[in-house]
Amino acid sequence: MSNRTLSALVAGAFIAAAGSFAATPAMAQMSKGEMEKMMKENQAKTMAALKGGKVEKCFGVALKGQNDCYAGAGTTCAGTSTVDYQGNAFKLEPKGTCTTMQTPKGPGSLTPKKA
Repeated sequence: MSNRTLSALVAGAFIAAAGSFAATPAMAQMSKGEMEKMMKENQAKTMAALKGGKVEKCFGVALKGQNDCYAGAGTTCAGTSTVDYQGNAFKLEPKGTCTTMQTPKGPGSLTPKKA
């Protein structure tokens, strides 16, 4: 499987999870425990993708609400970034491509960017 295909599959899974979270009225009635469980499952998926070694965390390249998981203080998981190119929000990108990505706020970073 190519890096692009893997990245697209991982990104698609997170987008689908975030999209269903926002669109499903039943989700609004989830208990706090159920929501925490779902967030932990999403975090586990992110960690599993990282362990595969074909993707890396790329900070500062995600658009608002399109980060993969954990965007620092005040956020919890996928889709919680509050601004475009938030420095502490990451997207999973194919290994070796992050620092070559250009955004209006500069290149992607392998470590969180300061605001």
